[in-house]
Amino acid sequence: MKSSYRAGFNFGLSSGIITTIGLMIGLYSSTNSQLVVIGGILTIAIADALSDALGIHMASESLHKYSLKQIWEATYSTFIYKFLFSIIFIIPILLLDLIRAVIISVMIGIYLIFANSLIMARKQNRITWKVISIHLLLTFGVIVITYYIGVSISIFFSYLFMLIIHKIKVRYQRQYQTEIAVA
Repeated sequence: MKSSYRAGFNFGLSSGIITTIGLMIGLYSSTNSQLVVIGGILTIAIADALSDALGIHMASESLHKYSLKQIWEATYSTFIYKFLFSIIFIIPILLLDLIRAVIISVMIGIYLIFANSLIMARKQNRITWKVISIHLLLTFGVIVITYYIGVSISIFFSYLFMLIIHKIKVRYQRQYQTEIAVA
């Protein structure tokens, strides 16, 4: 595989998997809605893939060491691989109940990060367990952080919603009491 395509593949794989899993876990833990998770995956697969492809394009151009052809190969491959490695997580969401789909998606993502890290480490003659450990540690960090952010968002907005309802109720009661007193 050409280096420009390999860059797009590795970036698309890692970013597509980690971003999508992070989003899925955050949306699941804050909404528990299959429709919201599907919408999030579709958004990530398209918008984030385009954004990352543009970022790779601009970063490659700024280095002044790649040909225009190599820059465009990296751009296209980043978009394609980011899109594919993001959109693949819709399959479990469509086929399974949400909690199982999220768990299966996390397992698929961890396996793909593990396999890619193993291949990369062997090709570069690096210590495989170190490369794999770092990549999996970062992946688990994203999973844990996004879960708790999702739970925190859910708690915050639940509290905020209850507070708004309480204020409306208090206003209504005051208005009602004022109308009774006037009558």
